[in-house]
Amino acid sequence: MIAHQLALVRRELWEHRSIFITPAAVGLVVTLLVITAYVAASGFGGHVDIAIITAQNVGETERRAALMAFLAGITSVFILAAGILTIFYCLDTLYAERKDKSILFWRSLPVTDAETVISKLLTAAFAIPLITFAAIVVAHLVNLVVSSIFVSIEGGSAARLIWGSVPIFDVWTFFLVLLIATPLWLSPFIGWFLFVSAWTKRSPLLTAFLPLLIVPMLEYFILRTTYLWEAIITRTGSLPLFRIADVSVFDEDSLRDMTADSVSLLAIVDIFKFISHPGFWIGLVVCGLFTTAAIYVRRYRDES
Repeated sequence: MIAHQLALVRRELWEHRSIFITPAAVGLVVTLLVITAYVAASGFGGHVDIAIITAQNVGETERRAALMAFLAGITSVFILAAGILTIFYCLDTLYAERKDKSILFWRSLPVTDAETVISKLLTAAFAIPLITFAAIVVAHLVNLVVSSIFVSIEGGSAARLIWGSVPIFDVWTFFLVLLIATPLWLSPFIGWFLFVSAWTKRSPLLTAFLPLLIVPMLEYFILRTTYLWEAIITRTGSLPLFRIADVSVFDEDSLRDMTADSVSLLAIVDIFKFISHPGFWIGLVVCGLFTTAAIYVRRYRDES
């Protein structure tokens, strides 16, 4: 079973090259933007010199927080791209194999419908986040090197300003946890998209999102309740992974009372709170139901 799943996930990665191309393209664009920003900044020589002198004189806490914000800003683009990639992958993967008739070939192999659909679920929930994380690590290192070159050219000490202050492993661990936790929390939508991909004959994107808008509206007009809409908003608008929800903990006034070691993204993560949240387990159950429905539809639906 495990060997089959690994082989099937490798098949998904081989068939959907966008899983690799998207984070690579994002990393290239982000790096080019950072280089462009540094080139533009170099035209303000006096201001840059003052900025570097100021950076060398500020405390370790402020430098650590600034570099953390820099890396987080880069990472946010990857996370947004990964979310969009996951949606389109889930909606396309079962739909495309029926459209191009490749499902007939895959059904001739000794692989069950359940194994196939589960491999696609694992690809969306784990493979895409892990590949995105690898791209994030590379992008962070490349942009830190670019920043070091810029600082050195401008007469600053890259060893002190960049590498001596950047909380790189703290940032990497935090975003690895975030990248794994987010698809697990949003797993009901992943299951729903896989079901739509297996069921619809056309326009999977429209078929997937229209019910998420229309059904809550019908619930409100007919039953005068908003349970479904509130469930959707709560699921997409919150992630019970953090001890705090107020980012002002890293504002200028708060930083004065913090040490460099306490400027940590991991410090705000509460994994136990996440896995013990009822919504986490309810979401997995809903995802399981939609995935089971996708397996059933793939097995019995006429692919013509």
